[in-house]
Amino acid sequence: MTELNVSRETLERLEIYATLLRKWNQKINLVSPRSLNDLWTRHIVDSVQIFEQADCFSTWSDIGSGGGFPGLVCAILDHGSKNGGKFILVESDTRKCIFMKEVIRNTGIQCEVINDRIESVTPLQTDVLSARALTGLKGLLSYADLHLSKQGVALFPKGKNWEEEVREAREQWQFDMNVIKSVTDSQAVILRVEGIQRV
Repeated sequence: MTELNVSRETLERLEIYATLLRKWNQKINLVSPRSLNDLWTRHIVDSVQIFEQADCFSTWSDIGSGGGFPGLVCAILDHGSKNGGKFILVESDTRKCIFMKEVIRNTGIQCEVINDRIESVTPLQTDVLSARALTGLKGLLSYADLHLSKQGVALFPKGKNWEEEVREAREQWQFDMNVIKSVTDSQAVILRVEGIQRV
């Protein structure tokens, strides 16, 4: 297992999550079965590095949460911290929502799960918006435009084609962006996006 610089309580909660994920993944496709062999690096540490890019926040919304990455991991990391932000996970698949609620119940964290389509949810006006493996950057920015507060920041992990996605997105959107190298994949990055406006 990859070494994480977290408290014993946080590590215990992450281990509960990992155990439940392995169990539920046999019935629901939460993550690719192959990736379970490298669950801690591919999914958990990959989510931890997203959390580390956020400043102080009151609300964090994760859209298209699926199996809970990165939203549930970030909520576990934030639980009991001085920050004590509110976490909202948006997912249209009812079975995945049931899974995430089971993790929340078993870990004792505070987290709201909304079982609905992202575009149908009342604008969240959130401080931080995250999404992992959901859609291209152009589509993500339209969700951010809907749900992010004016001063908010979006955190989007992206793979090797991220530069092409940015080029496409700039045809329709203006935004400020920092590119952070991924610690789990040499070809991947985290895009930290602010000041999103339609062109």
